[in-house]
Amino acid sequence: MIDKLAVRLSQCSAKLKFSLWLLLLCLTLITGLQLWQGGAKIQSDILAMLPKIQEDPLTQTALNRVDQELSNSIYLALLSDSEAQAVLAAQTLISNLNSDERNTFTQVRSADLNQAEALNSYYFNHRFNLLTPTQEALLNSNKLDSLILQTQQQLYNAFGYANSGLIAKDPLLLYPANLQAMAPKQTLKVQQGILIGVQHASDIHTQDKVAAIVMAKGVGSAFNPNIQQQQISVLQQAFDEIHQQDADIEILKAGALFHASAATQSAKTEISTLGVASLIGVSLLVWLAFRSVMPLAIALLTISTSLLIAVVATLAIFSELHLLTLVFGTSLIGIAIDYSFHFYCERLTQPKSNATQVIQHIFPAITLALITSVLAYSGIGLAPFPGMQQVAVFCAAGLIAAYLTILLAYPLLASGKLPERSAPLEFAEHYLNTLSRFQAQLKGKKSLLLLIVLITIGSLGLTRLTTDDDIRNLQQSPESLQLEEQQLRAMLSGGTDNQFLLVRADSEESLLQSLEQLTPRLNKLIEKGVIGNAFSLTSYLPSQQQQAHNYQLQAKIYHKLDYVLDNLGLDEALRPDLKQSYNRAAGKYIDASSFINSDAGQLFAPLWIAADEQHDEFGSIVLLGGITDLPTLVKLFPHGSEIQLIDKVGDISDIMGKYRELTLILLAIAMTIAAVIFSSRFSIKLAALVVAVPALSAILTLSLLGLIGSPLTLFHALALILVFGIGVDYSLFFAESKQQSRGVMMAVFMSACSTILAFGLLAFSSTPAIHNFGLTLLLGIVFTFALSPFIQIFTRTIK
Repeated sequence: MIDKLAVRLSQCSAKLKFSLWLLLLCLTLITGLQLWQGGAKIQSDILAMLPKIQEDPLTQTALNRVDQELSNSIYLALLSDSEAQAVLAAQTLISNLNSDERNTFTQVRSADLNQAEALNSYYFNHRFNLLTPTQEALLNSNKLDSLILQTQQQLYNAFGYANSGLIAKDPLLLYPANLQAMAPKQTLKVQQGILIGVQHASDIHTQDKVAAIVMAKGVGSAFNPNIQQQQISVLQQAFDEIHQQDADIEILKAGALFHASAATQSAKTEISTLGVASLIGVSLLVWLAFRSVMPLAIALLTISTSLLIAVVATLAIFSELHLLTLVFGTSLIGIAIDYSFHFYCERLTQPKSNATQVIQHIFPAITLALITSVLAYSGIGLAPFPGMQQVAVFCAAGLIAAYLTILLAYPLLASGKLPERSAPLEFAEHYLNTLSRFQAQLKGKKSLLLLIVLITIGSLGLTRLTTDDDIRNLQQSPESLQLEEQQLRAMLSGGTDNQFLLVRADSEESLLQSLEQLTPRLNKLIEKGVIGNAFSLTSYLPSQQQQAHNYQLQAKIYHKLDYVLDNLGLDEALRPDLKQSYNRAAGKYIDASSFINSDAGQLFAPLWIAADEQHDEFGSIVLLGGITDLPTLVKLFPHGSEIQLIDKVGDISDIMGKYRELTLILLAIAMTIAAVIFSSRFSIKLAALVVAVPALSAILTLSLLGLIGSPLTLFHALALILVFGIGVDYSLFFAESKQQSRGVMMAVFMSACSTILAFGLLAFSSTPAIHNFGLTLLLGIVFTFALSPFIQIFTRTIK
């Protein structure tokens, strides 16, 4: 059937086929322009390529809240030897960011003095429902005298917070201690409204520095390249003004913005560097092989057409093109040109044949190669990553474009004569003869010994192969940026990690009681060093049960009010108003709605999730920081429990592991399907041999990865699918060539060199995922190139 299709295609005129190719090109250009004007864009948001996790509505709401709060927040520390200079620098920074006309940042702050006033204003009317654990224990034990003694100490303390107005409403001064207990414990102090920390010296030759902490929230996603550029520009202008005031000020930065910006710059650099280097390498390869401008021009035309159609097809399906797709897509240069190599190498071996006849001759091989390659890319498209799905569409569309360019444009454009180039063909033939002699010598004990050595080395490598599905492998931030973030975290007592606890309950009261019961457990984890800190709403939102208990305990004070006033030396005239205030407070509890909607509670609103139409449960987020033992937290707060650890990074990593296994299964299925397809063209033995070459290459690649200690990831598995897709091409051309293989050998050599150029460069990428992808393909193609020529040897006996 393939042969008949080749004959019919050869009967069409070269001008007609070229016209169809031009029409395809024009339609692609028009579609591309329309898509771009319609809002198609380049996407660099790393989150846009992550797997989509299906969560229950309450969990999804919690994830959205945390992502929104943490992903766009930035933390800055201004370091100086002088506290005054650090404070001045922080005030200048806050002023500059707040005065930005574009409102690039909101919630620019350091120490929030207004927040303390708002808390005082809200809670004072609820003071009879509040007690610290120490106060509660003393009242439970009827140790009223101890509370009176503490109050007396405050009254006679020059630095105490007692005043006549407060004593008239809170005679034992219980309220100030309750207000202080709400604030999370930290090592920072406040100076002129600025949070002040200390950066400890790294060695004895340097001194500690004062750190003024400034926090802000960016408007828009930190992973959007345009927003990144705007935010970084505003920050840089503010930094420049600070350095004009004091050139010695150092600035530490932390936040997703800086990591995302570094990743964007790295991707852009790699796109330009790797793409240009690959293009130059392939162009030089073509020139050295054919010593003619025409093959080079046609090869560049093939690549350009492939890239154009690949970009437009990706934009048409996804409405955007991810930067990572372009990085991976540079590998298309090394693949799309393969058909051009086979065409021109075949022309060298058949100088009397015209372009149409050569295309008819290679048509079966390039058609089967296209089918298997697209099948391989389809395997990548089944991965849960939108970015990898784009890679699949991008590369498959580009490869189809290269195939159509060969069939439709080459009969007219590539019909000119080539300079005589016998040297490359003679070299290819010499290489094949050398392999034949080598194979002839491997008989008996030698072949058995070689087989034992290969099996031993291969088995050793496979047994040492490990896996690593951590999603953090997608991106590696610069070491300097990671160090800055670690230093800032140390100042902020561990900061806040991506993992958090979600507490859920059927009612508001049940939820608040669960939070109270959770607090002692978290305190024990902090003592053991499992976490550095934890923050929940329990200090600000005690349950009604706890509030009622506190109110009843304070009755012990107001039932003995005469005794209390007498011991403190206070006027007995205060007694009626105090009792009346206490009695009026009965049943007036702090509730979540009034607190969240107050000035005091706005800052904590994201941590409270009220029941609504989407979910009938109440939820509360408990932030964790300084996590050192994540497995322990997973065991203590398992998935599906009322108190659940939410670890988006871990969940995505688990999905990566599952899809890594699925990808390897798909690879085995693809090999089986390919063998079935090839058996319709070749004998069963030869079809199996054609598939066995890339299969053995994949096994050897895995073994070598194990030997060099490179853990297996999803990106290794995806690369193995391409090893199969590309390697099968080599095998197919050798199987089709029968005994005239020197042209195929030359084409496969050039193809392998161009592919190794592209993927070899990807192996030097600073992004771990791209590095793993490129390294696997580099090894796989080398093995495939080494093994595929042996098919030509076996075709002498296999029919």
